[in-house]
Order: sequence, then structure tokens, then C-alpha cells
Amino acid sequence: MHPSAAGRKLYRVVQWATGNVGSRALRRAIEHPDLEVVGVWVHSAHKVGRDAGELAGIAPIGVTATNSMEDVLALKPDCVLYMPHVCNFDVICRILESGSNIVTTRMELQNPAALDAAICARIEQACQRGNSSIHATGASPGFITEAIPIVLASIQRRLDSLRIDEFADCSSRNSPEMLFDMMGFGRRPGPANEAQLHHARLSFAPSLQLVASALGLPIDHIEVHGAQGLARKDVHIAAGVVPAGTVAAMRTTVSGMRNGKPLTSFTTTWFVSDDVDTSDGAKWEFRSPSGWHLVLQGDCPLDISISFPVPLEDYANMTPGLTAHRPINAVPYVCEAPAGIRTTVDLPQIIARLG
Repeated sequence: MHPSAAGRKLYRVVQWATGNVGSRALRRAIEHPDLEVVGVWVHSAHKVGRDAGELAGIAPIGVTATNSMEDVLALKPDCVLYMPHVCNFDVICRILESGSNIVTTRMELQNPAALDAAICARIEQACQRGNSSIHATGASPGFITEAIPIVLASIQRRLDSLRIDEFADCSSRNSPEMLFDMMGFGRRPGPANEAQLHHARLSFAPSLQLVASALGLPIDHIEVHGAQGLARKDVHIAAGVVPAGTVAAMRTTVSGMRNGKPLTSFTTTWFVSDDVDTSDGAKWEFRSPSGWHLVLQGDCPLDISISFPVPLEDYANMTPGLTAHRPINAVPYVCEAPAGIRTTVDLPQIIARLG
């Protein structure tokens, strides 16, 4: 049963950070029937003093943004939606010690077993002092690497392997800095982007380990591999031009190894063109519209495809919700959970309140 089903309890929330995902979360929190937005913390000075509704792209609601921790704590919210670009454990512990719960999109907190032991202990102590809980989730990792695999495994009595593929056609995103500078599209061929491989390990390995351990099949170690797809001809996309011979597709695989074989794997294929020569010599699969493909091998094999059937020109506007909505829906469950770091395995199945 949904925690607020009896009596429709109202949870007071603060949105912490209003970037691409945070501003979408703010809007959905304002609209949510079981949430009351009582505050907004912002990083940028030019956002201080602005109305939360304005920052969310809707009408004013009479809540003013601040960049003061003291202002946030004084509100005594039931939950803080913590969604900054950089994780600050000092801030997290202070919020938890104050008695406020946290739902966050920060991947560092999805599996406490993968945290530095000292940091994990510090967060747990903060939760006990404040009688509060913290939960991290999102779309990827989160929904597709934890919530869905747990459901699929519920009809198995033997699991041989779980493979998850993520396909993202980035050609319609008009964000040159993200595509060219951060992701590396349009670069000359070379070694796999080490920063991207490191990010993939940090993002997905803890999530894969969490599910494998819950199923009683702990992973021995993690392997990460990357490859590039080089454009056969110039590619004209919304953000600019990807010249022939430069990176137009990239593939990264994070594998959870058990007994010398991949038990779980997560592969991202991000691309602006499927007309490429691959650095690993393999024939890659490309899927459009973007989405996920899951193949579970066991005594009840499953092959499931999930796509986002939206026009390319609407894709960039839709995607923030993929990350923002599950944390919003998790707020009542986290607020009612026992104190401590709570994972997808610890919480009941999250049911969205849509009316």
C-alpha cells in the first residue's frame, strides 16, 4: 500500500539544486498531490530570491529560492530532494542530522556497500542522530538496473545472466558543450575515454552489485570496456558537425563477473550516427527511438525492449523526467522508512500517486 493511502499525508519537501533534472523534479513536486514544496536551494547567485514556480517554468507559488543551508534547515522539511552536480557528504550529513530525510539522484549513494567505509559509517551515524533515511534512485542507474531486474528475477529460480543495453540517439540535442566537450563526439580516434569509463564504473557497478547480492549471487569483480564508432562521412546534427573519421558513436560495457563469466552487464550505446566503423571490429546494434533492451537468461528466459516513442525534436525535453520522476514518487516511502541508507532492495515497490 502507498504510505499516504490512508489519510493522504502531506510531505513537506525542499528541492536542492535546479539544474536540468532538478528543475523538472521541482515542477513535478509542486504538482504532486502528496507533496508541498516549502523551499528551494540554488547554487547560482542569479537564482537566489526567485520564485520556485518561475524556476520550474510555471506560475509563482510564493516560495523563494535561497542558497543558505540555514534557511533550508529552518524549514524543517520532511524530505530534501538532493540533486546537485557534485555530491557533498558534509551537506548530506548535516541535512540528515537535522531530521530531514533525503531522496537523491546521486549515484554514489545507491549501494552503501560500494561507499568508502568511513563515509558510509558517517552517513549512517547522521541518520541515527536525526532518525532520518536517505535513498538514491533515478532512471539509469536505478529504474532500469534495479527496479526492473528485481521484478524480472521474481519469476526465476535460476539466473544465468542479465544483460541490459541502453541506446541513446543524441543527434537531436542542441548542446555542443555536452556532446563535444564532455562526451567526446567529434574527436579524433584514440583510446577509449578514460573519464567516461571511470564514470560508467562509478555509476553502474554499485547498482549491478546491489541486485546480484540481493539475489544471492554476489559479483566477484567488475570489468569495464569501451569502444568507439567512427563516422564514415560528415554528420550534421543539432549541435554542429561531426566530421568523417571522428567519433560518432561510443559503447561502454560494465560487467559484473561471477565464476569467470558475466552475470550482469550494462552496455551504453550513445550515438549521433549509426553509419560508423567500430574500433572493436564488431557489428553494433543501434536502436531508435532510444530506450533499453534487457535479456535475462535463466529457467524463465525473458527478452524485453523498452523504447521512448517521442519525436526526436521532443526527446531532449522528455529525458529529464526519466531521472526526476522516480525520486519524486519515492518520497513517501523514504519518509516512512527506518533510519539509515535505504536501497531499492530495502524499500517496498514504489507506486506512483498520479491522482
